[in-house]
Amino acid sequence: MERTILVAGGGISGIGAAGMLLDTGASVILYDGNEDLDQEALRARFPGKEIRIVVGELPDEVIRQVSACVISPGIPLKVPFVKQLKAAGVPVWSEIEAAFRHGKGRLAAITGTNGKTTTTALTGQIFGNYFESSFVVGNIGTAYTKEALRMTEESVTAAEVSSFQLETIDTFHPQVSAILNLTPDHLDRHGSMEEYIRVKELVTKNQTEQDTCVLNHEDEVLRAFGERLPARVFWFGSRRRIPGGIYLEGDWIVSELSGEREPVVKTGELQILGVHNYENAMAAAAVSFAMGVPMEVIRKTLREFKAVEHRIEFVTEQGGVAYYNDSKGTNPDAAIQGIRAMDRPTVLIAGGYDKGSDYREWLLACKERVRELILLGATAEKIAREAEELGFTKIRFASSMEEAVGLAKDAAEPGDAVLLSPACASWGMFKNYEERGRIFKGSVLP
Repeated sequence: MERTILVAGGGISGIGAAGMLLDTGASVILYDGNEDLDQEALRARFPGKEIRIVVGELPDEVIRQVSACVISPGIPLKVPFVKQLKAAGVPVWSEIEAAFRHGKGRLAAITGTNGKTTTTALTGQIFGNYFESSFVVGNIGTAYTKEALRMTEESVTAAEVSSFQLETIDTFHPQVSAILNLTPDHLDRHGSMEEYIRVKELVTKNQTEQDTCVLNHEDEVLRAFGERLPARVFWFGSRRRIPGGIYLEGDWIVSELSGEREPVVKTGELQILGVHNYENAMAAAAVSFAMGVPMEVIRKTLREFKAVEHRIEFVTEQGGVAYYNDSKGTNPDAAIQGIRAMDRPTVLIAGGYDKGSDYREWLLACKERVRELILLGATAEKIAREAEELGFTKIRFASSMEEAVGLAKDAAEPGDAVLLSPACASWGMFKNYEERGRIFKGSVLP
């Protein structure tokens, strides 16, 4: 009997999942709640294939026809149609669950609040320098479902996975998992920090003593979590020696993962800035070592790797002022790392969509390094009030990124940096953080 799968969401994730399922011979119904969606343009994304498209309200008769639903990560699980599916006994899977069921080979799944993209990109580059068949998928830009059917038993995959995707896994089972850190984020979706932590920890749900989990030793919650895991734990950290782990010692990254102490690389040899990026490098090294990559290949790749676009990305220097694009700093903790990576007085562009974050710690970090704060977006007034309460008064407001860059150029002096590190999501003014970063760069460059 032919399976009928409902794919919820007409964006990148939904299109990737629908395409993969069609290629496996499944019958697919693509559903989106937006009644104004251009159905013909959507259908054109699947040339030569039959796909049913439903928009608006999801009819009961569709729910009765489907054996499973693959849901896009942007759709909250509290929406009515998800409750209807669950009440009808229809399993709801994330895109990464669907891809895992059809993919082959070995999988490294990387999650955490901050640093996922850099760590996944670096891990993927290490894999590419050693394995004949490797893939880099997930939130990093290529849907897991787009690549799953190309994987073989010899393939090794690095996947960036989010809490939204982990909410609806079932059999998803990476041989190596990593949780980089846990700080408040997406609380508007998850409801509490406890629930956010629980969902992040699901990346290890199906791991056994045959598997490995890479954890940040500096994170108190993760230290306790590591004691409860059946999987072998590889620790990384930046503040102290970790016997059997990988850690920062002065200006060296040192590994004891093999049981022997081995200097890996000097931080000055890396092309990525800041202690948080040294932690990302250590995590990538630990994940790769757990996958069987020799330390010499890891060492060489660490030296070659360049910053990911939108993550403390150097743009240009004009009139003695350095410009950095950290548009991926979408929450206060990520933006703190961006500020701390600056080694000169900084004019900071920030603000955006309000995810219910607490900005106090970030603003305290700003006080140490920021010459002037330029705010835009829905959170501008809220951030300004909190900044003024802390005694920070050099604040200007902008109604667009172009205006913000113009104000930053006026405020910056030779020897300064101008940094876009918003501490907020991009929604409301931009489609995503990538568009925000590109507009910033376009406004900076002549």
